[in-house]
Amino acid sequence: MISLIRKYKEAFISIIALISALFVEHFTTFEGSKYLYLPLYGVSYLAVGGPVWGKAFNSIKNGTFFSEFFLMGIATVGAFAIGEYAEGVAVMLFYTIGEYAQHGAVHKARSSIKGLIDQQPEIATVEREGETVQIHPSEVEIGEIILVRPGEKVPLDGELLTESSSFNTAALTGESKPINKGAGEEIWAGSINQDKLVRIKVTSAFKDTKLSGILTMVQEASKRKAPTQRFMTKFAKIYTPIVVWLAVALTFIPYFVVNDYIFQEWFYRALIFLVVSCPCGLVISIPLGYFGGIGAASSNGILLKGSDFLDQLRKMNILFMDKTGTLTEGSFEVQNVQSHSSLSEAELIAYAASLEKQSTHPIGKAIIAFNGDESLYDVTEQQEISGKGLKGKIDGKEILIGNLDLLKANQISIQESEKYSDPYTYVHIAIDGKHVGTISIADQIKEDSNQTIALLKEKGLERLVMLSGDNSRVVSFVAEKLGINEAHGGLLPDEKYRYVEKALGERNIVGFIGDGVNDAPVITLADVGIAMGGIGSDATIETADVVIQTDQPSKIPLAIDISKFTHRIVWQNISFALGIKVLVMILAAFGIATMWEAIFADVGVALIAIGNAIRIQSRYSDKQSFSSFFKPSDKQNKTEPPSHHCEAC
Repeated sequence: MISLIRKYKEAFISIIALISALFVEHFTTFEGSKYLYLPLYGVSYLAVGGPVWGKAFNSIKNGTFFSEFFLMGIATVGAFAIGEYAEGVAVMLFYTIGEYAQHGAVHKARSSIKGLIDQQPEIATVEREGETVQIHPSEVEIGEIILVRPGEKVPLDGELLTESSSFNTAALTGESKPINKGAGEEIWAGSINQDKLVRIKVTSAFKDTKLSGILTMVQEASKRKAPTQRFMTKFAKIYTPIVVWLAVALTFIPYFVVNDYIFQEWFYRALIFLVVSCPCGLVISIPLGYFGGIGAASSNGILLKGSDFLDQLRKMNILFMDKTGTLTEGSFEVQNVQSHSSLSEAELIAYAASLEKQSTHPIGKAIIAFNGDESLYDVTEQQEISGKGLKGKIDGKEILIGNLDLLKANQISIQESEKYSDPYTYVHIAIDGKHVGTISIADQIKEDSNQTIALLKEKGLERLVMLSGDNSRVVSFVAEKLGINEAHGGLLPDEKYRYVEKALGERNIVGFIGDGVNDAPVITLADVGIAMGGIGSDATIETADVVIQTDQPSKIPLAIDISKFTHRIVWQNISFALGIKVLVMILAAFGIATMWEAIFADVGVALIAIGNAIRIQSRYSDKQSFSSFFKPSDKQNKTEPPSHHCEAC
């Protein structure tokens, strides 16, 4: 209770002084009571009015004369001037209480985000010189080994060295279901180790962890305004001086048109007009609504880099989608190795793995994994051919690995006996201008991709288009399984760019979702660039407007749902606040409304609008309810193919 009084001491002092003043004025009859209750009203007013006047003077110094604080100030001083002391104090008191509520709502919204993602521990246990030491994570260097016990949070991003363990990644992805990780897999800071003592090799500095990046993005997002917010800020700057001059007109013009003009009566009406017209409820509740939308999205593993992208998501009518890693798992496996020469399958794989050993592309990783611990060749003069494959020399022989376009570009004919009826990705190998072998690789459609496409159609998107560097046959196969009517395969990054650019030229709101570094230019070009944050490249995540932390495409329709609900709440607040204010201003002009109605029209409406804005977070905070929003498919997705090579997939 004491801490509460200290926190809201201005309001408590004002209430006590106001009650005392009212008691002395209305329930005592001794001579000179006026000299007691007037100072009490003054103390009550100054306790809550002093900070408001301070803000008003600061606004004037900064060039904003007609601020909401100045409006409240002149209205309440005017009330004192005509002897309405209690009403003058009440306006300031309830305004202050409204400010407390507004700050509390913003703090709650900010805390819910920060509490969800700011999970980085302050201690890291590091192996150094055969011993373990506990230090701050910022002092740990890349490449060092850290230990994380069961129940502890992972302090830094790293590679798991222990055979396997289970991790809760809710702080980063919004998903409470634990994820099993094996040796060599990436572990993020903020994940909670749930299984056993694990050893992790640090791969990112403290300031560069995914967790730090998420927190930075959310904090920066709250500063970026949506068009509605920008409109209301401009509106308030024009609206406030207008209502001040209308209040002046309401005070003096009736002198020329009313027979029984009484200055005090019309001045009182003008004061009510000023109190009602204060735009604070709109100015606060609207950004709070957008901040609530950002918080709701963040708690569900969707990071928005600005509230303006909430509006863009709502209006988006075309969505272009990458295939590999976006709608498919991107976890490729070698299905078959076919030799067209005297080389054995093991030798073909060894050649391919040698060129791919530095690759971060999922297909390259699949080839390396299939090669296992077998020795690799030394490669010289290696180069990457964008969208086609790799080229290099091994023991003086020129080796090419990649897609069909790579062979055609080098005028290498493919073996006639090769049949490509299965929907696989084919990596061709050529040595010294001759096609010597083919590796068949397959991917799988993500568990929630089918539901995602169905939900996006339900939400009214006019066009859903798959763009992929994979061969057209594979792309058509995946598109047909997912119910996507328009799909284009065999595309280089610049060709994807042109598809999106053309759609933008037709005055649409265009979105693009992808994960690879080659998708970064297209994501930057789109009105709404969406990146898969789990497996996506740093460049893609950096340029994206929306980041899906869980790599689940089903988060896209959820993001659209949040954006539409946020927009609905914001405009409910605008309509309600303006409607009530206009009504009470009209009543005030005709002498029907009193200062108490004015207090409700200002502070009361603001509190109702704030409560309405808070609904956004409460609606989307129950993750259990949203797991049912995307019901898993009853059908098992069969193996499907992606395509080589990296720049185009």
